[in-house]
Formats: sequence, C-alpha cells, structure tokens
Amino acid sequence: MAPKVKPVTVERIRSMSRRTEVELVIIRPEDAGPNLPVCLALHGRDARANQFVELGVPEMLTSLVNYQGTPPFAVVAVDGGDSYWVARDDEDDPQLMLSDEVPKWLGERGLAGNPFAVLGISMGGYGALNYAANLNDPAVAAISPALFLSWPEAALRDAFADEQHWRSTDPLQNLNKVAGVPMGVWCGDADPFIDGARQLIERAKPAVSEIEPGDHEPAYWRKVLPAALKFVGTRI
Repeated sequence: MAPKVKPVTVERIRSMSRRTEVELVIIRPEDAGPNLPVCLALHGRDARANQFVELGVPEMLTSLVNYQGTPPFAVVAVDGGDSYWVARDDEDDPQLMLSDEVPKWLGERGLAGNPFAVLGISMGGYGALNYAANLNDPAVAAISPALFLSWPEAALRDAFADEQHWRSTDPLQNLNKVAGVPMGVWCGDADPFIDGARQLIERAKPAVSEIEPGDHEPAYWRKVLPAALKFVGTRI
C-alpha cells in the first residue's frame, strides 16, 4: 500500500527564474489519491504562498471534494514576490517560474504538470489573468483583483519598470488574450479596486461574477474562497 500523502506539504525549492529560494505549498483534499489535477494559487502583495493555508483553503478543499462531490484536485501556491507576478528585470521573473519551472515541480511530486486553473487574490488576481493570457488555457478565478485604471496609480506600486511594461501586462488592456477563457470574478463593494473589478466584469463578461458587501481583507476572502474553489473545481 502506498504511504498516505499529507494534506498540506510545505517545502523550500530553488527557482532559477527568480534567482532565489521559494516556498512551495501543496494543498490536497484529505485522503486524496495520486495524480491530482492542479489549480495554481497566486498570493497577494505582502503575502507569501502560505496565505492560502492561513485563509483556510485546506478545510475548504476537503469539504468541497469529500462532502460536496466536486472532483478531487490540488491547490498549489508558490512565492511570487511583490512585483504583481510580472518580471521587472531579468533577475526575477515569476511568470517564467510559473510556466517553465512549476510544471516540472508538480510532476516530480505526483501531480498533473499542466494546471487546469489558476486562482489569485489581489495582486495574485493580476498575475492569474496574466498567466491565463500567456497560456490561453486554464480557467481563472480572480478575487479582489488589483487592477489599475491609470499609469500614475500603477506607478505608485513600484512594481513595473515603466509605463509600457505596465500596459503590456495590464489585464484590462489585454483582455483579447483571455477571450473564451472560463473566468470568475469576486470583489467586495468597499474594495479600493472595485472600479477595476467592475470594468473587468463589464468587458470580459465572466461566467461568474459577484459584487457583494466586503472590503480588501481576509474576512472577505474567506467568505468567497469556497465559491471560487467550487468554480474552478467544476472546470476540471
């Protein structure tokens, strides 16, 4: 009998694309089997991969799969820094890590190497939309996506090399690249990024969109994460 796999594993691994060690967090449903499909999870700014453990995703995922009948899948998070999951220079490229390194890491750990979905919170929502635009394949769940409506607003984050760098990665200016991608968007009505979320919903016409009471905070993210996980789970 194969040894039982822990529902949550955390390890440090060297990323050549980011030129540093990153934390790799794998969350599986309780008692899950091998070869699980994968939903990537991209954390917000000033957070790390462990954000999804702190928000209760292990319990949510087990409930979804073991008690609500959703097909089993794993949620995998990795440290992406604070640059909105885009490469500001050649020394740190989190998108390259996601596309070129993460599939190998997943395969080495008995998971499907090609993620079927990507979920992101805040800055991670920006990154998730970019990931889908680059690969034009996975379903996307964007929670409180950090979307900027002008270059001066984006420049305040000190995450982009220049205005052209922002424009080339800004999801709202590159929506044609995610046309046809299954998408869900959740945002609180008191969120400082609500205008960008409303524009995303209006223009991208996601399969699921919810604007409800809430702010840009963990309490809101805990409230909507079960719905976001269920959305991606039905896209396996």
